Amino acid sequence: MDGIININKPREMTSFDIVAIVRRACSTKRVGHLGTLDPMAEGVLPVTIGRAGRIMDYLDTDIKVYRGSARLGIETDTLDIWGKTLNTRPVEDVNMSKLEEAVTNFSGVITQTPPMYSALKVKGKKLYEYAREGKEVDVKSRKIFVERAEIISFDGSEFEFEIACSKGTYIRSICADIGKALGCGAAMSSLIRTRSGCFELSDSVDIEKLQVMTSEDIESLLLPIDMPLPHLGRAEVSDWEKHLFINGVELRKNQWLELEKPRFADEEFPLPIRKEFTQLYRVYDRAGDFLGTAIENKGLIKADKVFYNANI
Repeated sequence: MDGIININKPREMTSFDIVAIVRRACSTKRVGHLGTLDPMAEGVLPVTIGRAGRIMDYLDTDIKVYRGSARLGIETDTLDIWGKTLNTRPVEDVNMSKLEEAVTNFSGVITQTPPMYSALKVKGKKLYEYAREGKEVDVKSRKIFVERAEIISFDGSEFEFEIACSKGTYIRSICADIGKALGCGAAMSSLIRTRSGCFELSDSVDIEKLQVMTSEDIESLLLPIDMPLPHLGRAEVSDWEKHLFINGVELRKNQWLELEKPRFADEEFPLPIRKEFTQLYRVYDRAGDFLGTAIENKGLIKADKVFYNANI
């Protein structure tokens, strides 16, 4: 069984909890996911089965969309309302106009320092482990890309927002920073991931439903391994070149056909990306079967990862 299931993760479950459920349901250990959601967050969690987990390296440019809310007048150690309260302040002279003005500072390429209560590893240890031990550690800031940040509503104490951003963005941090800009503090109070790359919340499957499905029903939900890779170029090979490709032989320019260029061969991503993203292709045989990915160099292509299963 190889493919991706778009799961709707409920609150109060970890991403690993979801992976464990899918492992039991599919009777396989080869299950992973394409981007962690905090336990109190909900929404889109693409879960990989079998060889699909190997595509993670190609998803650095995926945009994720979140809808959530934040409460003004409070600051916590975890930057959300479920953490320990560190400070409370009155919410004065804050209106929709001031909120919208504050959020304009959080668009485009910005610098963000990951919160201490996060799963990011420093020296082989997760930051939240240091935080729980009361230890301080130097956390380096990094560049993130916010494609869009909007205030949806404001009731005087909480505001609702929608943010589209790059991988590795901490929405809790943006909420807290908006609170600082307003002078009253803020803590995230809800979060739903409505899109992750090509995966939409409207197409997701509730984990409760998946738990009572048969393996045949689950297999019918599997999305193709190459579905999240439209930003890679597309190449086609004949039957003989297919045999060479899946066995790691480099193909000359006259042995493969370019159908689409890699998106980032001509288009720039707002953040630095690996050079391979300008050279990566999805490779298919003439029947349209996905064989794997390849890196092009001076007209030659060679398999980067092979996904083709000759036994199917």
